[in-house]
Amino acid sequence: MLISRRFFTYIGTVVLLLVVLLIFGWIGLFAYSAIPISGYDAFAAIWHRDPTVIAHIVVHDVRLPRVLEAMLVGASIAAAGALMQGLTRNPLASPSLFGVNAGAALGMALVSTVFAVSSPIGVPLAAILGGLTTWVLVMILGGAWRAGTERGQLVLAGIAISALCSALTKASIILVEDQAASVMAWLAGSFANVQWHNWQWSWPGLAVGLVVSLLLAPKVNLLAMGDERVKSLGINLTAMRLVIAGTVLVLVGISVSTVGALSFVGLIVPHLGRLLVGYDYRRLMPVTMLLGALLTVAADIVSRAVIYPTETPAGAVLAIIGAPIFIYLVRKTR
Repeated sequence: MLISRRFFTYIGTVVLLLVVLLIFGWIGLFAYSAIPISGYDAFAAIWHRDPTVIAHIVVHDVRLPRVLEAMLVGASIAAAGALMQGLTRNPLASPSLFGVNAGAALGMALVSTVFAVSSPIGVPLAAILGGLTTWVLVMILGGAWRAGTERGQLVLAGIAISALCSALTKASIILVEDQAASVMAWLAGSFANVQWHNWQWSWPGLAVGLVVSLLLAPKVNLLAMGDERVKSLGINLTAMRLVIAGTVLVLVGISVSTVGALSFVGLIVPHLGRLLVGYDYRRLMPVTMLLGALLTVAADIVSRAVIYPTETPAGAVLAIIGAPIFIYLVRKTR
């Protein structure tokens, strides 16, 4: 009886989050637009687009890819954060704190400015390689899987590597000033410039990464038992870690190369998910993805409202929300 009650509670939570996400996505299609758009226009543009109606053109060609990308990227970064926390058994683990975001940003900035690469494949690949390099450095400097390592060491290593990557990114922008404006706008983290071509090349990789994340959920549960117990079950721990790490890098690399670095999503969303459904990754991962998508869509709407009609980067909105929660988490885990 208790199991059935928990199951139906979980299903109810998922359905509620999905409904709220769809409502926010619908609001994102018409809210705070320079051209007057009604809620009905948003529906009509999706189901029966009229190319002679300006509102339909704006919704279908400008707002719809933006909302879809915000949902996908939010779910991806939140899933990456949950995987990192399970992999390192560190509640403060996230792509932003462990330098993955900064490394991906550095890789993207270098290929865009110094090497002048604009390929839809080359930029995400550079972001993935940059994130991989910084994550390896953080794991080594922080002694990620060394017995007796304190949680704070990984965070300090991540902060140090992130600061170094940020400095190198700014240096690359200074050296190539003609690309500075576009790169700086990208570094702030925004969905303002997302178009259908961004969605078309980003969704396949992110969709595969999200599916793999769901499949990895039972394996991540096993990591909480400790390395020795996992090995006693006949599981190749090194291979499992490599698959999880690779999934994180794909999710973060493609996301960062598309919309820029969005801080705190990968840190705070998994904790919110645990408050709702507990620590079982089989239930936590879907809820985390929905919460991540909901948070980024909401942040995108707020970013337009702050100084309307001018837009504030969604990354700044997320930082304002996430910074106080991060301070709370640090104090709680001491």
